[in-house]
Amino acid sequence: MPPVNQQFFSPTGLNLIAFTIAPSCLLQVGTVSILMLLIAQKATSEALVSLGEASEELFRGDRLPMLNFPDHQE
Repeated sequence: MPPVNQQFFSPTGLNLIAFTIAPSCLLQVGTVSILMLLIAQKATSEALVSLGEASEELFRGDRLPMLNFPDHQE
């Protein structure tokens, strides 16, 4: 019985039941998926940074209303 790696992957590609996938196709799919993940990571980090900056602007003192507290003198 051949090892699992030789049974499903041969020099001509990935052997599935009905068809074979070429190694170049697998490489292209893997490369595209990694590039998409890198782009999504960059977009997510930029969105989180801008969200943090917006929350800082919200809680800055010059934008908040002035509250009149009564003086408690004893």
